[in-house]
Amino acid sequence: MTKITPGRGLDHAAHLVRDLDGTAAFYERAGFQVGARNRHPWGTHNRLIQFPGFFVEILTIGEPDKIAAGKPGEFSFGAFNRDLLQRQGEGLSCLILEGKSPSADKQGFDGAGFGGFDIFRFARKGKRADGSETEVGFELVFAAEPASPNVAFFTCMQTHPENFWSADFQRHPNGATGIKTVVLTAENPTDHHIFLSAFTGVRDIQSSSRGISINTPRGQVQALDPRAFKDTFGFEAERDPGLSFSALVFGVRDLAQTRKFLTDSGLKFREQGERLVIGPDEARGATLAFERS
Repeated sequence: MTKITPGRGLDHAAHLVRDLDGTAAFYERAGFQVGARNRHPWGTHNRLIQFPGFFVEILTIGEPDKIAAGKPGEFSFGAFNRDLLQRQGEGLSCLILEGKSPSADKQGFDGAGFGGFDIFRFARKGKRADGSETEVGFELVFAAEPASPNVAFFTCMQTHPENFWSADFQRHPNGATGIKTVVLTAENPTDHHIFLSAFTGVRDIQSSSRGISINTPRGQVQALDPRAFKDTFGFEAERDPGLSFSALVFGVRDLAQTRKFLTDSGLKFREQGERLVIGPDEARGATLAFERS
């Protein structure tokens, strides 16, 4: 019998940038299939990269005049990302886990002392692989660790998943098959284990001198100290207050195929152990890595 890991699996990650289409072109050069531009009613725009059950949201401030500050009990997604882009620049800004019961997520976050936000519901237009228009909807539940002001954490439940997920969008020329790991960094990762346990819903956290790791139903969450991050990926991590969102690690079918694709594309990358790594200077403030699935 297959053991089912408890908790919330990885759902998506937001990569905050100034130039949406320019960053989409970078991801396409790196071998990802990137979707069309979408618009949120509160002023942010995005383009998505899909995998089975997970996506990367390339995000920008498209219409700043529409962004409003959050009212009491609200988390303003637009204002958070606008202010972070001005304060910190480009990079990974939001870590999102799969929500299956927004009311239960809210109750859990509130009870653990990391909530206090209303459930946020919205819908927008999307496009199918054939270009036809459809509607997708989301229910978001935010969690906040005051010690980590530069990452937004929330769960996401889709109300029309059949209109969103598409196998046609999940075929990538670089051979990427899905997300393996999201990597956070902190000076003292264990300082954040209570929050990360409450956020992921996983109590079995593995600790070492390098940091902590949490196995979720879809992918792993790691929190590494800066030295361990550099040893693993070959690049320096941001040294923000609390947690920083530093890297995405994708699984690939054939690392040699991915290496050839990146070489032919002319992108700068390095081999670090058994992984290929594109650094933040090339990847718009993020670190992107590829490992065998």
